[in-house]
Amino acid sequence: MAAVSVEKEDGGRAGPREQVAAAVGLLDRPLTSYYLVLGCSIMLLALGLTMVLSASSVQQLQATGSAYTLFQKQAMWMAIGLPGMWLASRLPVRTFRALAYPLLLLSVVALVLVLVPGLGRSAGGATRWIDVGPLQIQPSEPAKLGLVLWGADLLARKERLGQLTEWRPLLVPLLPGAGLLVLLVMLGSDLGTTLVLLTIFLALLWVVGAPGRLFIGIAGLVCLLVAILIVVEPYRMARVTGFLDPSGNRLTTNYQGIQGLFAIASGGLFGTGLGEGRAKWDFLPHAETDFIFAIVGEEFGLVGTLVVLSLFGLFTYAGLRIARRVKDPFTRLAAAGTTAWIVVQAIVNIGAVIGVLPITGIPLPLVSYGGSALIPTLIALGMLLAFAKREPGARQALSARGPGPVARALSWLGLARR
Repeated sequence: MAAVSVEKEDGGRAGPREQVAAAVGLLDRPLTSYYLVLGCSIMLLALGLTMVLSASSVQQLQATGSAYTLFQKQAMWMAIGLPGMWLASRLPVRTFRALAYPLLLLSVVALVLVLVPGLGRSAGGATRWIDVGPLQIQPSEPAKLGLVLWGADLLARKERLGQLTEWRPLLVPLLPGAGLLVLLVMLGSDLGTTLVLLTIFLALLWVVGAPGRLFIGIAGLVCLLVAILIVVEPYRMARVTGFLDPSGNRLTTNYQGIQGLFAIASGGLFGTGLGEGRAKWDFLPHAETDFIFAIVGEEFGLVGTLVVLSLFGLFTYAGLRIARRVKDPFTRLAAAGTTAWIVVQAIVNIGAVIGVLPITGIPLPLVSYGGSALIPTLIALGMLLAFAKREPGARQALSARGPGPVARALSWLGLARR
């Protein structure tokens, strides 16, 4: 985006009011959403790769003899995910709609395989992974994208046919489909992913314009379901009671949360410096995944945490802007569902780290270690970029911008299209 002009037409320097007005004017440009999604994604990715190296170096040096083991794996996942993001950003909307049902079906099959003895792998009280050779795949992560695409396509078709005026066609088969995914995920004892799936479901209902009473009733049922799932599982109930009484069980249930708070508190305003944190020296469990935000706070201080929050805030604005400005119902629903998925997951993760929410064990999008979460998220962000190009005036602005770096590189090599 072009720099903000700080001079008046007569050559004098603009005052603060004019500068603020010029900066706000940038938000009205056609490609604002596109550049905000792209910029926030790249900066969070770069921060995440750096923090994965810092947070995992000590533990991996002890376990494998190399401090770069998880860093190299995360870089490999990024090398796979970024081309997927670029490809998704260039796909037409009809391709995403065509992928909705196959992706949902594959997600259901994979979630069933997780529950098969000998195929699924358990850790931390949850059965989430499938071992495929040297790789471990978490099917619940692509299931989030599958629910977004399938739910958006289903509701867009019903909206076109005028079938959203009554509760039955609105909820069937959306509610049973989402319920099946939630059931399969909960059979693996993964409450964090269940919360994200339910958030996507509620976001789709909200954006499609579900009646207020129906939405409140469904939201109440969701809250009741979550409460039941917490009560019936002792370790989840222990987490909630530990959250309500943070001064107790300091060496057991509350140990991870307390160590995370110690890490953030020790960072102060500007942090201890990159790589200088102490929490990763076997004090803070899962520092490179669930609690990577604590390492950010320790090594970059309050300033670093505010930067992360600002990036997610800008992404939220961009995603909702895309959903508001596009005209196609599927695009609007998919953009809102994707934004709700990523933002709520970030809120739940950060809230758990700073002690305002119970610990659920879900990663911080784009920052935490893990390829199963990173690749579907990058593809979803590529889809948002494709949708941003459909905003009013965006195509014209892209055409006026000229060829991109890839096209210029091909031109230099003599491989550009004639």
